Amino acid sequence: MMNSIKIDFTIKDLENISGIKAHTIRIWEKRYSLLKPKRTETNIRYYSNEHLQKLLNIVLLNNNQFKISKIAKMSNEEIILQSRELAFNIAINDEAINAFKVAMFQFDKVLFNNTYHKLLHKKSFREVFKDVFIPFLEQIGLLWQTDTLLPAHEHFISNLIEQKIQLNTEKLQYNIENLNKTYVLFLPENEIHELGILYLNYELVLRGFHTIYLGQSLPLSNLNYFSESDMEICFITSLTIQPYDDKIESYFNEIKDLMVDSKDSFFITGKKVDKIKHLPSNDNIKLYNSISDLLKAL
Repeated sequence: MMNSIKIDFTIKDLENISGIKAHTIRIWEKRYSLLKPKRTETNIRYYSNEHLQKLLNIVLLNNNQFKISKIAKMSNEEIILQSRELAFNIAINDEAINAFKVAMFQFDKVLFNNTYHKLLHKKSFREVFKDVFIPFLEQIGLLWQTDTLLPAHEHFISNLIEQKIQLNTEKLQYNIENLNKTYVLFLPENEIHELGILYLNYELVLRGFHTIYLGQSLPLSNLNYFSESDMEICFITSLTIQPYDDKIESYFNEIKDLMVDSKDSFFITGKKVDKIKHLPSNDNIKLYNSISDLLKAL
């Protein structure tokens, strides 16, 4: 597995991550020598992690009134210092997203936390999550699809965001007002992409609902415990990666079996919902394309 970890990047990777067109990156190289790519034996450009970090810092400066000609005269150390100072002082959505990218690729927890706290001066946590974290996570998803992100980078930044959700949820725990229904949230076996459903738990608690959060990788058989409860239960799961496409129909059928003659309800959200929309369901199983769609329905 270690051999598959990507440490070199193509110019297309740099375009995907930075949002700067490959053509522009080449002009910056040629005219200003801002990046000096390495070359393969067949003369194809490739870039290191240091090149990527430098480009993200350059973009951050360039988006904030620093001309490329001025940046080109800075040393590498000056570019890092100036971009970090700038990232600390701004909290506009796009710049914050760029600062989070820099923090992710440099494993810089201080930059992440400073950017986050600057945002909180202008926005509520809900606004930070919806306006900044969701678009940022969508960009991370695209970086996964284009094979430009290391697992270590994603784990680092996801854990930091998770900490913020947990912290904000904990602050709300004493505000439960509606005990008529209990929401039980979980992810399927081997599913570890938790941020979406963790945030959904936060939204439910914020609205005064009682939740039981069971987290990652839970066998469906564990839900039988709740069928004997006197509480009205609404199960919620999110299907992002698991189950794999060849198993999703049988997984959905297991859910249907669980809900036969049940007074409870079952909500399913996530990318995999499209794979089960055509399957016959029953009234107490609801499908939602996204967490925001599910929240609107509550």
